[in-house]
Amino acid sequence: MLANDCDGPWRSSTMAAPGRLAWLLLILGLLGFSSDTLAHAVAQGDKGYIQEITGVNLIAFIYLGAKHMVTGYDHLLFLLGVIFFLYRMQHIALYVSLFALGHSTTMLLGVYFNVGINSYLIDAIIGLSIVYKALDNIGAYQRWFGFQPDTRAATLIFGLFHGFGLSTKIIEYDISPDGLIPNLLAFNVGVEIGQLIALAMILIVMSFWRKTDGFFRHAYTANVAMMSAGFLLFGYQLTGYFVA
Repeated sequence: MLANDCDGPWRSSTMAAPGRLAWLLLILGLLGFSSDTLAHAVAQGDKGYIQEITGVNLIAFIYLGAKHMVTGYDHLLFLLGVIFFLYRMQHIALYVSLFALGHSTTMLLGVYFNVGINSYLIDAIIGLSIVYKALDNIGAYQRWFGFQPDTRAATLIFGLFHGFGLSTKIIEYDISPDGLIPNLLAFNVGVEIGQLIALAMILIVMSFWRKTDGFFRHAYTANVAMMSAGFLLFGYQLTGYFVA
């Protein structure tokens, strides 16, 4: 696979028993669908704070941005999929930077130009981004179509959608125009800080897991669990769109 540093050894063990990480991924996807943890939702206390404050509040928005990323299970699942088979730091830095570029661009421009997308639809697309990456990790596109899509372009494009998911929510909360630009930039800085924190935790866990004999045995199952969580998110959000 073009995006990954390793390839193939685990495919012969696709029927292996699921590892702990696989179950954690599935549980994470299932727990994500409670009313308090919808993708890109902002906690009620944070929502009220965003609506009430005016002027430049850099520290507050940095905190809110970091909190959003660290608690955003859809971001974390996609990020996990992106780095799942990346071993070299320069490759990890490249793909995470592409995701951050896409995420930051649409978040900032979406809010500034008041470009909103239905939150159910954009979160459904984000669910599909998780599915796409999981399928990429198990080599599905090479087997089905005989070629490997450009994983760098895919990471950037899905980053754009993830950014629209956040900008849509911020627009719904009618953030004050007083201090809008500095606050948005601060929020974005917080998002990137949160992403680095989340990435560091993921890499620590992955580094230990990769040293075990069970990594290649359970890698396929973990990605299937990740794909299942993406499908659940997609179905949940699409149902919400038609019901709402």
